[in-house]
Amino acid sequence: MSGVRVLVGTRKGAFILTSDAARETWDVSGPHFGGWEIYHFTGSPAEPSRLYAAQSTGWFGQVIQRSDDAGATWEMVGNDFRYDGVPGTHQWYDGTPHPWEFARVWHLEPSPADPDTIYAGVEDAALFRSVDGGGTWQELSGLRGHGSGPSWQPGAGGMCLHTIVLHPTDPARMYAAISAAGVFRTDDAGETWRPANRGLRSEGIPDEDAEVGHCVHRLAMHPARPETLYMQKHWDVMRSDDGGGSWREVSGDLPSDFGFPIAVHAHEPDTVYVVPIKSDSEHYPPEGRLRVYRSRTGGGEWEALTSGLPQENCYVNVLRDAMAVDSLDSCGVYFGTTGGQVYVSPDAGDNWAPIVRDLPAVLSVEVQTLS
Repeated sequence: MSGVRVLVGTRKGAFILTSDAARETWDVSGPHFGGWEIYHFTGSPAEPSRLYAAQSTGWFGQVIQRSDDAGATWEMVGNDFRYDGVPGTHQWYDGTPHPWEFARVWHLEPSPADPDTIYAGVEDAALFRSVDGGGTWQELSGLRGHGSGPSWQPGAGGMCLHTIVLHPTDPARMYAAISAAGVFRTDDAGETWRPANRGLRSEGIPDEDAEVGHCVHRLAMHPARPETLYMQKHWDVMRSDDGGGSWREVSGDLPSDFGFPIAVHAHEPDTVYVVPIKSDSEHYPPEGRLRVYRSRTGGGEWEALTSGLPQENCYVNVLRDAMAVDSLDSCGVYFGTTGGQVYVSPDAGDNWAPIVRDLPAVLSVEVQTLS
């Protein structure tokens, strides 16, 4: 019988939420690693029982945990993340030189085909790969060694590599998004990289149309249409139909085009979801109304999805890694909030219900569809 496993990373531990295909009643397991920040919690598409958690604390630093039995037991795996072969500095907020430092792992991206291959995006912005299930890590230093690297600057949350998008059929192509440098693309498995930001415009940077320097919040791709990418940027929802070669704005009639997450329906490549928030200084829903917006036209025209969501006095945020979809026939959509709620819509966004309400602030939500 099919079902889902929702993997939730929070400020104070990881939680596993499981249900059958109806997605009406849920079992809650956790907290795993109580008290630790779990920046990202995900599972292998190739081996669903293998889970990875990026565990961090200001006292003890960064740890990667792996489970091979769906979270019943865990082991700490290789945590030797070392910047490799690219000396030098990047720019700090005021433009002064700042040495490259390792702070934490923001995002883990398992290979869709190989359970032992996994990528990690870290702060300060760098990309690592493991081919032994997280036992050892090697930096793909061509990214940080790109000629623009010394000019990269941190966003408000740090200079983080927060999004990794793997091409579904071409293992040599992938995308990485960095706050605040922009999108980069490789076509040779990470040896070399080029910026993929043409068409982006960002007020407040010295050159508003610069090749790099844009604060990209999140990327999404549908595997059936890998040349089409969607982006939630620091202001503007964007779309590319040429693999990041150029971008155009599709914010359309959204009440605000500022937000963090963006996701694509599992079976409809033109159906896209975002969660607008009021501004870059007021990180809560416009008018205190929690609304997911859906476009069935790949952007431009958006509808508010409100059934089951609080429509007054709601001042939570939804972070960049805190929205996901399942691949059941009736596509489920999930998101978590900084108020500790995790919501599910089993009907592609038409109706919502809370799975849990009182978790710590949610940092990430991922979903595994189980057969």
